[in-house]
Amino acid sequence: MTINIDDLKKKIVYRSTYRGTKEMDKLLSSFTKKYINTLNETELNNLNNLLNIDDENLYKLNQGQETTVNINENTVTKLFKNFKYKNE
Repeated sequence: MTINIDDLKKKIVYRSTYRGTKEMDKLLSSFTKKYINTLNETELNNLNNLLNIDDENLYKLNQGQETTVNINENTVTKLFKNFKYKNE
């Protein structure tokens, strides 16, 4: 099965923008917009997998708190841990 990178990016952008809470919409969409065009296919898949994690644990990951689920460490999770949202 071939992965269409453009379709994957569109899916990721949509999923990062419509999370359910305004705070996570802003955090994840700004993170995605910043990095999506710099990620390779493996990293895009890692970002897609990251978006499957619930908002509470993603927020904890970003804030450096302990999560209640096991989150595999990779380039994308490291970027997300260090990402600071700036309200512009």
